[in-house]
Amino acid sequence: MDKKALYALSYGIFVLSVKGKTHTGCITNTFMQVTSNPYTAVLAVNKSNYTHDILIDTKKCNISVLTTDVPFSVIEQFGFKSGRDCDKFTEIDYAKEAENGLKYIDRYANAIICCEVMDTADFGTHTLFTVKITDAQKLSDKASLTYEHYQSSVKPKPAKKSKGWQCSVCGYIYEGEQLPEDFICPLCKHGAEDFVKL
Repeated sequence: MDKKALYALSYGIFVLSVKGKTHTGCITNTFMQVTSNPYTAVLAVNKSNYTHDILIDTKKCNISVLTTDVPFSVIEQFGFKSGRDCDKFTEIDYAKEAENGLKYIDRYANAIICCEVMDTADFGTHTLFTVKITDAQKLSDKASLTYEHYQSSVKPKPAKKSKGWQCSVCGYIYEGEQLPEDFICPLCKHGAEDFVKL
């Protein structure tokens, strides 16, 4: 199977934020409205994310809909760091707090969507959350970031003379002739199947 074919699917990239002992969040590319009466969406979160565990416990989250002007530093902040190791929201100056008490980012987002968990389904590495949309606010008219735009225009290009294996999701480079079959990207947690030889 050519997994790159799946990159052709059109979907957005979002910051999912929650509040446990502190405010934290992660990047997700799976958030989709499924009904409008009542307003309901589904959201998939990798179980290895700290945000996942907090969402299971608190059952509340916000979705910041990222825009095409988002710098890669935002993806790094929320996608390649763990809330177990740092306080993601105190390291940035572009966050606000919604009426539900959860933070969201506003400088590089065109909408904020507040949600409450209704149900969950186990999908192995991920949990699929069915959520009720409790509030939403449009922040700007800027275009939403898609996965395709992220791959072509936001994610840094590899250095020309790099050798080794590169993660096709986040750009991390593994230096070495042979990539272990069980290798997991230390940044985005994708497996060896998502690496390409340089």
